[in-house]
Amino acid sequence: MTEGAGIRAGDLPDDLTAAEAGMWQAFRNGSVYDLSSGDTVVDDPHGGHPWGPERTVRARIVCWLLLDGPPPLSGRVASLKLTGVQISGVLDLAGGTVAPYVELKGCRFEREVLLPEARFQTLRLVDCSVPRLEAARVHTEGDLHLPRCRFHNGVRLTDAHIGTDLLLNQAIVYRDRSGRSIAADGMTVGQDLQAELLESHGELSLRSAKVGVSLSLRGARLANPYTRLALNAPQLTVGRTLYLTPAGVGGPWLSGTTPARGTRIQRFACQGGVRLDDGRFGDAVDLERARFTFTDDQELSLLRIQTPELRFLGEQPQRGKVVLSGARIVNLVDRSSSWPGPGNLHMGGFAYENLVPQGPFPLDSRLDWVAAATPEYNPEPYERLATVLRNAGEDEDAREVLLAKQRRRRESLPVAAKVWGFVQDWTVAYGYRPGRAAVWMAVLWAASSLAFAHADHAPVNANGHPPWSPALFALDLLLPVIDLGQAGQWQLHGGWQWLSVALILLGWILATTVAAGATRLLRRG
Repeated sequence: MTEGAGIRAGDLPDDLTAAEAGMWQAFRNGSVYDLSSGDTVVDDPHGGHPWGPERTVRARIVCWLLLDGPPPLSGRVASLKLTGVQISGVLDLAGGTVAPYVELKGCRFEREVLLPEARFQTLRLVDCSVPRLEAARVHTEGDLHLPRCRFHNGVRLTDAHIGTDLLLNQAIVYRDRSGRSIAADGMTVGQDLQAELLESHGELSLRSAKVGVSLSLRGARLANPYTRLALNAPQLTVGRTLYLTPAGVGGPWLSGTTPARGTRIQRFACQGGVRLDDGRFGDAVDLERARFTFTDDQELSLLRIQTPELRFLGEQPQRGKVVLSGARIVNLVDRSSSWPGPGNLHMGGFAYENLVPQGPFPLDSRLDWVAAATPEYNPEPYERLATVLRNAGEDEDAREVLLAKQRRRRESLPVAAKVWGFVQDWTVAYGYRPGRAAVWMAVLWAASSLAFAHADHAPVNANGHPPWSPALFALDLLLPVIDLGQAGQWQLHGGWQWLSVALILLGWILATTVAAGATRLLRRG
């Protein structure tokens, strides 16, 4: 009988070690092959305790089983389920099609795992030590699970296609020679990508990746002191929500649920820049209690993102910038303490429809928020805020915002225009407080009426004129569009004539201001 015929019949090859023979039989039986010793210290795949030949199988034999293995025993389903096994050599399944179910727990790989363009049903590596996972364009019909694994030279999942879920919970990934911890540009995940409590040392790259449901980085810690970005994910598409939020540590808990009381909470923390430019998120981007540590030239970049809700509820970055320019949001949920200071916030073209502050966020603080985003005068953020407040029925606050816009504009004007701006502000608040204009008109009317009571007034026509009335004469001057029959009937000379001219000019200014204010109120009504 030839060797191939023997393998197809299920016979053991002659050159297998005892550990490999046991793995071969467990594969045919579909059972777990467990070589762990029972000592947690010795069995730690990430520890320094050596595993001898009694726990070692060759990668070539593993590939043989997965690509062209023996048939299962009668009534069984062949599968590779290893626990506490050391795999020597390079596990190379590049381009292969793996039909059996694969699950390795607590295993140790001596060299890299190569899976480029390989096809799997479901692949699970749980709590394994892997020098490097090279899996560009890998394809799985089901899940790819890599929880609690430790990758010493990075993971490559560029253009990978994961049929259902990708799990990286509690994994620890160190950078490769290019500085990336996980390179997953162009990756597609059918359902959820869970990387909760992930520890990433290098750049986590998800450029143009697509996630069908949610992407969870709850409690993850991303650090990249080597280059500018710790999370590089422009043009990321997420069907529902991106979570950069806390996670419970220790004890059983379910993803997305509120941890039980007493559970230790670990925040999402990022040391290095974050780039989510042009991202599309179906439900929300959630930054609840997120902590960002930037240098002066790093930033949280949300350029042109689109999402129904942005929950900007993290800690205030002490350095670096937050960029929201061109972003389109429906609900902006935020705290006043979360936003960076002046010069570190950019939101030109930032469109939002509703403000949902968490905790106190008075109008003065909201105006400081806009001012922080406009080191140089830009009317757009003020007008956007005023529109949102007006749509929410806060007309008085909207007028205060537009008044603040005019005061900010005044700072950029020449000296003469600036002086005139101060006059407009002090007298009529640029027309946004029409009541103040009416008060000024009443004061001027009363004062001028008293003054004109002592003025010499010669009639223009000695044959017929109305009785002299200082109050009507003053009112006739202040109301330029109404003729009360006084101003054209009397002649004043000297200083009284100049007073008349001043009242006419002030009357035009104040009347125009009152009319403009009334027009704004009618338009909003």
